[in-house]
Amino acid sequence: MPRIFLALAALCLFRLAARGAELHVVHGWPQLPEGDIIGQVAGIGCDSRGDVWVFHRGSRAWVADPSKAGPIAEAAVYCFEGKSGKLRTKWGANTFLLPHGLFVDHRDHVWLTDVGRHQIFEYDRDGTLLRAWGVNGVGGNDQGHFNKPTDVAVLPDGSFYVSDGYVNSRVVKFSADGKFQFQWGTMGNGPGEFIVPHGITVDATGKVYVADRQNDRVQVFTAAGEFLTQWKSPAMGRPYGVRIGKDGMLYVADGGEQPKSPPNRSGLAVLNLEGKVVATFGRWGNQDGQFMMAHDIALSRDGDIYVGDISGQRVQKLRWSNAR
Repeated sequence: MPRIFLALAALCLFRLAARGAELHVVHGWPQLPEGDIIGQVAGIGCDSRGDVWVFHRGSRAWVADPSKAGPIAEAAVYCFEGKSGKLRTKWGANTFLLPHGLFVDHRDHVWLTDVGRHQIFEYDRDGTLLRAWGVNGVGGNDQGHFNKPTDVAVLPDGSFYVSDGYVNSRVVKFSADGKFQFQWGTMGNGPGEFIVPHGITVDATGKVYVADRQNDRVQVFTAAGEFLTQWKSPAMGRPYGVRIGKDGMLYVADGGEQPKSPPNRSGLAVLNLEGKVVATFGRWGNQDGQFMMAHDIALSRDGDIYVGDISGQRVQKLRWSNAR
């Protein structure tokens, strides 16, 4: 690891220690218009303006075959002003079967995965579809198909990774012009194997971090998909969503074990890029600062943290206690 990167990581650790690793909930965020209700929050992301994008399921819950239920009638994509929480826009009605991952790229394009349609989509912020990958309603495991893809990570050069997902247990890399480049991963619990690769993110050096959900670990790879290491910790729990912050830390949404009967566990963990848990926040529950199933996480350029709670059907905004 370059010395400057180690120095930055050490500085971030100092800042976390100085803060006392204290996070607090920004109450009253977001502000939903009268009559609007957010459904299961599957994906969340922040754009360059500080707006927060939410991909939710409206009145739909997880179903084994959403194609039989048809498209979700409600607008599935909401955009909120980060500072105030006011709704800016919403779109995507009668379009999606089972929303899952959301990523906002450097152009403020909104990338979405639909595990019901087995597809990846790229939209502009106004809701115009720009590109799509996969075959609607047809799952597969080849260069042209996905099977319940979960998340996307877009690089500054426009190329992107897809975690695919609930069935295929692989990561796929595409070029900026959308062409298949390579893939790695199979079902299993060994290095480079996955049981539900559920979230994916990339750091400034190009390393790829995959939330290997059912294996209770984060796996780290080179940009070419070569296994580097894995991180497991009771403090991190079961990773559902992962994102790298401007502070050079890995933020992990712990969705818990989902037992048949409560109590469960859920929360947020912050790791340095050597895999050490340096801060945790939250627990299982339905009050502010608690999570029923933390499913995805987004980080603003201002350092604010947004956690999408799929079972709790809400988004919570968190902020470090000494943030300005």
